[in-house]
Amino acid sequence: MPPEPRRQLGRRSTNGSVPAAGEPGRPAPETPEVAASLSRAEADRTADTIAALQLSSGMIPRFAGGVADPWNHVEAAMALTVAGRRAEADAAYEWLARIQRPDGSWHQYYTADGVDQDKLDANTIAYIATGVWHHWLCFGDAGYLAEMWPVVQRALDFVLGLQTPRGEILWARHADGTPWPFALLTGSSSISHSLRCGLAIAHAVGEERPSWELALARLVHTVRHYGHDAFAPKDRWAMDWYYPVLAGVLTGSEARARMASRRRLFVHEGEGVRCVSNQDWVTTAETCECVLAYLAAGDQAAALELFEWVQRLRESDGSYLTGRAFPAEVSYPDRECSTYSAAAVLLAADALAGDSPTSGLFVDLDALPAPLDLDPVEEPARD
Repeated sequence: MPPEPRRQLGRRSTNGSVPAAGEPGRPAPETPEVAASLSRAEADRTADTIAALQLSSGMIPRFAGGVADPWNHVEAAMALTVAGRRAEADAAYEWLARIQRPDGSWHQYYTADGVDQDKLDANTIAYIATGVWHHWLCFGDAGYLAEMWPVVQRALDFVLGLQTPRGEILWARHADGTPWPFALLTGSSSISHSLRCGLAIAHAVGEERPSWELALARLVHTVRHYGHDAFAPKDRWAMDWYYPVLAGVLTGSEARARMASRRRLFVHEGEGVRCVSNQDWVTTAETCECVLAYLAAGDQAAALELFEWVQRLRESDGSYLTGRAFPAEVSYPDRECSTYSAAAVLLAADALAGDSPTSGLFVDLDALPAPLDLDPVEEPARD
């Protein structure tokens, strides 16, 4: 992909004028800390490791010299946001806005020089809505939200073009527009959360999107009720276990039952969460996402325990190993520390701390517009 001129996203006030430097939105956030697990200074060092790998374009690769994908790139931008690094977070979103395709999509992987893999992955495309809403929660900049709204709108419209009549979202399109033939439970669950963020943005900028509301309702209904009839079987992956809870599709007793149902399969006691059930390989990202799922299910103790365990994957510079394999206790991939792993730690810390405007985004069931309920209402029993 040839380079495009850098497009600056101005920080405008709600009346369209450019604010003076330092115009208040919300107070600058402090990096989160979790007592006895992660100090604020330690969290700051972790944020530094993400910022240090960000390219001048704004792109945040997985590791030095590696690729970037839109989902993990946004995850890293959110981590920079909770650490109060607005300039770096803004640059990350500006990069996405600048390279967005006319149809609203992004390719799956990018390098510093252009496109690495040209597939158009629905879940990675939808995640921009989560990142932009997270940015708004943190900084309260209405002008920035309004300026990013067209980017979000185009992205979600592209994603919903992959929704089937039943409700699931197909995984991806080939670069020529041909859709993939199947959907993924993890991806569709994550998209449901991104759609709720998109609806929140729409309401905040004075727009209505009834078609998104209906699409969300159909998607949530399908995730709740159809299982393998709608989704490719990926039961070996931990994300299929906890993502319907993390995304807020399963709540209350259903969420608690799901988290209990596979804990013994996926949780390596004392170490973390296995990425795949039949491999003794625990990863930082899956463990921290599972922290969020337990918080969403109301199990603070289980969430805090996992967060304590993941600190064993921390390196001296504040970065986090992607994963560790057992019983040899070797890092896997060898010595790889990834920006998305560090980002997952900071987002989990923010949720556990619970004292910032962003801390409830993944765990507070009332933080986002609720999906319409398509489940039939049971008639009361008659005598």
